[in-house]
Amino acid sequence: MTIKRCDADNEFLTFDRIIKIRSIVEKYGEDKCYISFSGGKDSTVLSHLVDLAVPGNKIPRIYANTGIELNAVREFVLELQKDDPRIEIIKPSVNIKTALERDGYPFKSKEHSMYVDIYQRNGMCRTVDRYLNPEESRKTFGCPDSLRYQFTPEFKLKCSKKCCYNMKEKPMEDYARANDRPICFIGLLGDEKGGRNQAKCLVDAAFGKHFQPLTAVDHEWEEYFIKHENIKLCKLYYPPYNFERTGCKGCPYNINLQQTLDTLGQFFPSERKQCELIWGPVYDEYRRLGYRLKRKGQIKGQISIFDCAC
Repeated sequence: MTIKRCDADNEFLTFDRIIKIRSIVEKYGEDKCYISFSGGKDSTVLSHLVDLAVPGNKIPRIYANTGIELNAVREFVLELQKDDPRIEIIKPSVNIKTALERDGYPFKSKEHSMYVDIYQRNGMCRTVDRYLNPEESRKTFGCPDSLRYQFTPEFKLKCSKKCCYNMKEKPMEDYARANDRPICFIGLLGDEKGGRNQAKCLVDAAFGKHFQPLTAVDHEWEEYFIKHENIKLCKLYYPPYNFERTGCKGCPYNINLQQTLDTLGQFFPSERKQCELIWGPVYDEYRRLGYRLKRKGQIKGQISIFDCAC
């Protein structure tokens, strides 16, 4: 049974994070910091938390307009920008079509995509073999049996984990270098699934450091903080849409991809079609496998053996 924290405990967590943020800003200087602002729930919460920690701050909120953000999120950021000059908009140097054709498509997860990329460039090597045949002592997840075929010459879809880097991380890095702001505030929660749950509070980056103050809190605290501070989020987080996450539209890494596409199809059909244009080759393979997406002709409610795979 999960026991919810009392408000006093959540207040303590808020105070603790305020002190931590204030100490980082004082150590490095406000003029050396910026916030990676996606317009999603986590970065919106982070922005408000920074304002509590450093009242009147002028730390830039940097939004990467990748061209594949959900329209409602982009509109939310543009609306905020009207009253907040700290919000700056940057763009990647390459469009999504060029990036995918050049570097490969995301498939399953960043980790899996990375290993497929290594295999496609270097063939079978020790690094790939460890992923396909992990040692029990390493306590890591290996490749699902259903996807081992991707480490054969017959699998032709080019894959890599570089999509996020090309579209978001590199533009942020370029901004940081050009403006001499080496401290990037990032909104990663401590109870996120996947590789994100390994995140530390302050980590070295290609340029400077990533400060991730929300790794010490979780979704329960976040919901408390949103309610307590009366924070307005993008409309996608409210009924009738009820998104749990936003991010790039139709991203293949989304473990709830079918549900997301169904919601887009109901409320935003043009964006639903755009997802097929962007990620079509990956979606085709997902459907062929019954992995994350229903097979063509699958009866509604019918369960695929891959439906629970992450």
